[in-house]
Amino acid sequence: MVISNSIMLPPELVPDDGRFGSGPSKVSLDALDSLAKTGSAYMGTSHRRDGVRSVVSAIKSGLIDLYNLPKDYEVVLGVGGATIFWDAAAYSLIRHRSQHLLFGEFSSKFAAVVTGANWLAKPEIVASEIGTHPLPIPSMDVDVYALTHNETSTGVSMPIQRAGTDDSLVLVDATSAAGAMTVNPHEFDIYYFSPQKAMGSDGGLWLALCSPSAIDRIDSITQAGRWIPPSLNLANALDNSRKNQTYNTPGLATLFLLRFQIDRLNANGGLTAAASHCEQNALFVYEWAQLSSYAEPFVSNPHQRSHTTVVVDLDPAVSANDVITVLAENGIIDLSGYRKLGRNQLRIGTWPSVTYKDIQRLTAAIDYVVERL
Repeated sequence: MVISNSIMLPPELVPDDGRFGSGPSKVSLDALDSLAKTGSAYMGTSHRRDGVRSVVSAIKSGLIDLYNLPKDYEVVLGVGGATIFWDAAAYSLIRHRSQHLLFGEFSSKFAAVVTGANWLAKPEIVASEIGTHPLPIPSMDVDVYALTHNETSTGVSMPIQRAGTDDSLVLVDATSAAGAMTVNPHEFDIYYFSPQKAMGSDGGLWLALCSPSAIDRIDSITQAGRWIPPSLNLANALDNSRKNQTYNTPGLATLFLLRFQIDRLNANGGLTAAASHCEQNALFVYEWAQLSSYAEPFVSNPHQRSHTTVVVDLDPAVSANDVITVLAENGIIDLSGYRKLGRNQLRIGTWPSVTYKDIQRLTAAIDYVVERL
């Protein structure tokens, strides 16, 4: 058991900002300052007001620029986070059967939602060992392929490429990739995410970048008469998004912080620059782990390693919990591995808002603590 405050880091090893969470993750202080400066003009007002609608409009146009979306793609948003979007997809996007690629906690959760939807056929499941990712298998019986760009629980990322027939949709869970990993819009029909990670905001919102085929699918299922709870009906979300609002009341702070981060990403070189920054951060951690006598990357295949969520296994002789405890006492927080994996791990968020200098200090701090434990 570690004795509280028994190990104090020297100042030169303390990051300027000690937040390295994999989500919810670091929200920049200047974004919070900017929100505070709005005073009574923004928070505590109706989300139907022009002052709030203009923020939603800016979010939509900013994402169009960030992802260089084709002119016929649309940005749709709604309340509830990506978890709610899975429910909405089961009602509003899957016509008959979906195929799900399972390689971690969050990809498994979407599959579980669809498995329980008795109006749909049982989904096809393509799974791989934890720490790897599978590939989609083209199937004539599938009309939705459910992919995950980056699995937050395991630190595995996968390339996004189309599979199936021209009539099938490709849905991509991008919650821990959006704003930090590049993707070709022509390879997906819906790229959906919550904004509490690289997008530097809070949870409780979902956003979806939608192709014309996805819009057509939403319309066709709605017109076919399938009963859909109004809050999960993507036709309602689409209609309201076109009016620069959401179907039900959103968190205005979430919208404001999201717009702030999108504007910043676009101003600093766009998605390519953000992805390059995250890659630099992540590669430093992976190289540090490979050279360490007590750590190693959890994902063995370098081509499948995430550049936003770096997962590191520690030698059994080094307790990750003890390391995490001491670091937290020194202001370095949110490094726990995903709880359900039950491994002796550290999980490090390497988002666009995390500086390279802080990544260097973090790894040096870990070494310092382990030596003294």
